[in-house]
Amino acid sequence: MFLVVGLGNPGAEYEATRHNVGFMAADELHRRYNFSPFKSKFSGLIAEGQIEGEKVYLLKPQTYMNLSGNSVVQAANFYKILPQNIVVIHDDMDLPTDKIKAKIGGGSGGHNGIKSIDSCITPNYNRIRIGVGHPVNRGEENIVNHVLSRFSKQDKENIENDIDIVSDLIGVLIRKGIAEFSNQLGMKLNHK
Repeated sequence: MFLVVGLGNPGAEYEATRHNVGFMAADELHRRYNFSPFKSKFSGLIAEGQIEGEKVYLLKPQTYMNLSGNSVVQAANFYKILPQNIVVIHDDMDLPTDKIKAKIGGGSGGHNGIKSIDSCITPNYNRIRIGVGHPVNRGEENIVNHVLSRFSKQDKENIENDIDIVSDLIGVLIRKGIAEFSNQLGMKLNHK
C-alpha cells in the first residue's frame, strides 16, 4: 500500500501556480489511473485507486503548504503506511522547468511543505522534485512572488511534459523503488 502526496495550496487563486505542481501531478495521476472521486478527509482531499496492482491513496493536503505534514501524518497513521511507501511530489526552485529529480530523504531545500512533512513523520520518504525555475533575484519577497506566479507558455509546456513523465513512471517507483524510477527518469529526460 502506498500514499502518494501532491503538494500545493488550496483555492482558485493558487491553481496554476508554480507552487502547485504537486496538485497538478496528483490530478493527472487521478485521471490517468481512474482513482475514486476525491473525498474530504485527513485535512485534505484523498482518493483511492490502484497502480500496477498496488493499492494507492492519493492525497492533496488542504492545509496550505506550511502545514502539509499535518495532513500527511493523519493519512499515514490511519492507513498504517510507512515512510518508505510514501511518495511526495513537489515543486523545486533549484531545478529548471524541464528537470525532475527523485530521491529518498535529504534536506528540505527551504521548501516549507517538505519542512512540515519532515517534522511530522521523518525525512526518509520518497520525493519527486519537479523543477519550477528560480526567480531572477533572490530575497524572500521575490521567492514568494515566483512560486505563486503562473508559468510562461514554454514553462507550462515543460511542466506538462514533466507531469506526463512522472505519471508514466510512477508504477516503476511502486514496483521497483526510487533508484529504478530515477534511472528511467534520467533516460526519459535525456531523450527529450
